[in-house]
Amino acid sequence: MRMEQGNKRPKFVSFSGIDGAGKSTQIRRFCAQVERAGLRYCLVTFWDDVARFKSAREGASHVIFKGDRGVGSPSAPITRRDKNVRSWSMTLLRLCLYLSDAIATRSLMAKARRSDVDVVIFDRFIYDELANLRLINPAMRTYARAIARFVPRPHISFLLDADPVEALARKPEYPLEFLEFNRNSYFALNELIGCLTIIPALPVHEVEKEILDQAETALSVTLAQDTTVRGPHLVQSERSFEGARFS
Repeated sequence: MRMEQGNKRPKFVSFSGIDGAGKSTQIRRFCAQVERAGLRYCLVTFWDDVARFKSAREGASHVIFKGDRGVGSPSAPITRRDKNVRSWSMTLLRLCLYLSDAIATRSLMAKARRSDVDVVIFDRFIYDELANLRLINPAMRTYARAIARFVPRPHISFLLDADPVEALARKPEYPLEFLEFNRNSYFALNELIGCLTIIPALPVHEVEKEILDQAETALSVTLAQDTTVRGPHLVQSERSFEGARFS
């Protein structure tokens, strides 16, 4: 992978999709490709590094809605109660929180442009929040358009598609009904804002190849197309959100 001359500003890449779609695996593989090229990158985890009022949101999930803590696995399924809670009061609160997150995203991206990293990779993006809304509602569609215009678009935004049944088996946290709703909402969002690059549900190595092929064009880079996966501890050029020294 090489960045073309005269293209010095960092490139932004985001990964979105329903829970269990395989984002973590593909992000790790993509980071390994960036590292192999000797490029400096920052991995931004949306929930940890961008989302505002995290403690209050977690508290509401666990205390008010009685949701389980942790991450679900096939051997230890859990029941989450947060973004799948549906009521008008929660929707109004959600709209306020998402606006706050949009402001934080815009600010972070502005700081990143002044940094010395080559690629900023988002593990989830504001699009993942907008996909929690009922986009069949005209008011929600208007809101989603406004937020999508307010937040700068990444150079490429991957949407990893997945069969909800298979996704639930890999990461049992949310009801199947919500995963189906969420998947349909991502497609509705793409029809609305038209900036998501959809990667179909394929075997892991084929998904990786699709991502690398699409990134090559969108980021003006040359990719080695080497699918060797390295463990996270071997990625020497990775910078955390804090370690990137955005200023």
